[in-house]
Amino acid sequence: MTNRIAYQMAEELRKASKVALFSHVSPDGDCIGSMLGLGLALEALGKEVYMYNSDPIPRNLSFLPGVEKIQTELPAPFPEILLFVDCTDLQRVKLENEVFPADSLILNLDHHISNQNFGHINWIDSQASATGEIVYALIRLLDVNLTQDIATNLYTAILTDTGSFKYSNTTSKTHQIAGELMDSGINFADIHHHVFDRTPQAKLELLRRGLNQLQILAQGQFAMMTLHKFDFEEIGAEESLGEGLIDHARTLEGVEVAALMKEVNSSVIRVSLRSNRWFDVNKIASHFGGGGHKRAAGCTLDMPLEEAQKLLVQKVEEELALGRSC
Repeated sequence: MTNRIAYQMAEELRKASKVALFSHVSPDGDCIGSMLGLGLALEALGKEVYMYNSDPIPRNLSFLPGVEKIQTELPAPFPEILLFVDCTDLQRVKLENEVFPADSLILNLDHHISNQNFGHINWIDSQASATGEIVYALIRLLDVNLTQDIATNLYTAILTDTGSFKYSNTTSKTHQIAGELMDSGINFADIHHHVFDRTPQAKLELLRRGLNQLQILAQGQFAMMTLHKFDFEEIGAEESLGEGLIDHARTLEGVEVAALMKEVNSSVIRVSLRSNRWFDVNKIASHFGGGGHKRAAGCTLDMPLEEAQKLLVQKVEEELALGRSC
């Protein structure tokens, strides 16, 4: 990212009368908090804002200010500016370029190292702990007052993508921004409570089933948890309740890399990957057409579960055998 790109994006947003914001499928705290924070800031500038996500909002994020504004249907007609938040590519929104009018200006705001730079203007900062950090910088450039509602959303974005500031992507800048957000008067204890301390019983049952199907591989370095489609159906659990379960595998003593495999249907498997100290899970995800960060990434495998498990185990064990590279 250069100052030129940042100022160019801010200037395009200032000129626009209508803006549509998009965030990725299987939404998390960073994509929803970032989109809402920016959406509310643009509304404060007098813009007509449309916010889109095709999937249901996870219940632990339903408290966020403005969440009721998020729509599950595409805007009609599309406004002149389309801004994608926390999306590595258009497939993360289940869309193709052909959907948009030829004269649309596509803005791409993200912190994933695997971002495909699909926009006309791409503000990508892989050093940022969360897209929420970049949105914070953009809002400052737009000279919008940091209201409690905006700050609550951005704090949630950063809080979730840093794992309560414990992941290695957390920097001194992350803490500085979090401090300024706290100074706006947000109830950070209440945010923590909503995000982390209200576990539905269905999520505990998913965890129980996931642990029952946990495999420890590669001499204890690789932990793989699996959830079948029927696990979600029998419990009546939405897919978003699988968020965070992978950490129970990642934190096992001796484990360097963990995977959670979720069976969407008989031929679609969603894979979440996490690592602790040195393993580059983005490399694994990219191999299978996905992406993310070195310590957190994901991909989708279009094949039956058993086949997907075999391929993933083989690739992870190959990389583990090569040893530490950083």
